[in-house]
Amino acid sequence: MTASPTAHGGLPDDDRPPPVRFAYDRHTWKEIAHLLSNLPLALAGFLYATFTMATGVGLSVTVIGLPWLVAGLTGARLLGRAERARARALLGVRVDEPSPLHGSRARKRRRKGQGRGAGRGAPDSWFGWVWDRLKDPVAWRTLLYGFIRLPWGVLTFGVTLVGLLVLWPVLPFVVRGLANADRAMVRGLLSPSDELERRIAELESDRGVVVDTAAADLRRIERDLHDGAQARLVALAMGLGLAKEKLLEDPEAAAGMVDEAHGEVKLALQELRDLARGIHPAVLTDRGLDAALSSVASRCTVPVKVTVDLRERPAEAIEGIAYFTVSELLQNISKHSGARSASVDVWRTDEWLLLQVRDDGRGGARLDGGTGMSGLAERLGAVDGVFVLDSPVGGPTVVTAELPWRDRE
Repeated sequence: MTASPTAHGGLPDDDRPPPVRFAYDRHTWKEIAHLLSNLPLALAGFLYATFTMATGVGLSVTVIGLPWLVAGLTGARLLGRAERARARALLGVRVDEPSPLHGSRARKRRRKGQGRGAGRGAPDSWFGWVWDRLKDPVAWRTLLYGFIRLPWGVLTFGVTLVGLLVLWPVLPFVVRGLANADRAMVRGLLSPSDELERRIAELESDRGVVVDTAAADLRRIERDLHDGAQARLVALAMGLGLAKEKLLEDPEAAAGMVDEAHGEVKLALQELRDLARGIHPAVLTDRGLDAALSSVASRCTVPVKVTVDLRERPAEAIEGIAYFTVSELLQNISKHSGARSASVDVWRTDEWLLLQVRDDGRGGARLDGGTGMSGLAERLGAVDGVFVLDSPVGGPTVVTAELPWRDRE
């Protein structure tokens, strides 16, 4: 089963510094440098935040007040980026950059075909652009970070400087405690921790996965047509042309060519059926998941028991993803598992469609093992699904997939 790195004491494994010792190592010196630089940078941040808020609020009754405040918030984003870079370099804190602030109401309106006429659209576009930036949570959290950092910067600078002179034997332990507080502040105020930021990043990643998957499917279909049915039909046309030429002078040879061409036609039709089944099988459209998965299971090299407990059919897109997920997993069982039996269970719980494919093979499957598991996980993630693989060495292998239930229109 795959799992993300766990956290210990509030710090992810990748961000956790080595255990503190009495000796001064490079991590301790980096933390000391960060704490000593806190005071000048905190002073600059406090002055910037105070000046931005005072002038922005004071000028808000004038024409330049809102643009000035917007400029100050934009600058706050840049200060936050610099602080995150300093924390990464000196504290080892890996904090993702917040997503860029995009769009305005006018841009959304233009996408919908509204806002005709530049004369009427321009004022609304400008006010929408200003409003989007005035409600930017990342910039406001950065200003708050600048306000509260000044007293903290004075404290850390004083304690570290005095500690270098009189507390140097135990200073690494003092520095580690102060640095951990700094790490917590950076994560709490400068990270894109709100749900909207995470959702934007997930959607951008899922969009790329969907585009890549669609392009790969198109290339596969083109390759199958070119190397399979198209090549066979070309050979068929050439064979019929030769048979036509021999029809009068050698009827028996022409009849043999026609028989051979008839066989080629059957093979071409079978390849086209297989290709159509790979795109979207007719049995899935006509009879649903139960019949379609039973058809796939019948082509597996090991006996497969299929159980589908659904009172109604899900949306076509979800049904298609469920079908191709099970189909790919059964192909992996046929090729790689060495199993003697397998089972497929499909059921619904609350707002989820659940699939579970189990086999008694040798196990050892991994998401990065090159068996298509990572592609399945990405395809399910593109629709907010979940893919869980449990495959210890020696087996059994259990794959559980969860897809959001959507009613069929």
